[in-house]
Amino acid sequence: MPDHPVKSMEPQVSATPAALELIAEIRRDHPTILFHQSGGCCDGSSPMCYPTDDFIIGDNDVLLGEIGGAPFYISGLQYEAWKHTQLIIDVVPGRGGMFSLDNGREKRFLTRSTVCAA
Repeated sequence: MPDHPVKSMEPQVSATPAALELIAEIRRDHPTILFHQSGGCCDGSSPMCYPTDDFIIGDNDVLLGEIGGAPFYISGLQYEAWKHTQLIIDVVPGRGGMFSLDNGREKRFLTRSTVCAA
């Protein structure tokens, strides 16, 4: 799996308490998971959560950090657009992405953001 170092002193990805609770719930069913934020047209601002063995990390994907014990990746193109942004993973009511492990739980992950300090 690619591992591009992050140069900021601030974590580039964090999770709210609600997101950490949902991650713990998902990990009871799927102990090893990962997140991927592609920024594609279908994903929008929803990070996708997958069993680790069900998703292949690409050579251009960037490891931003870890939330709830799960690695969090972002596509290289999305990273270039958001590299000065801190992503905050939250939970809102609704359905998760079709292939995301939050689907069917009546709550879904949502990415919020803030600009990182220089």
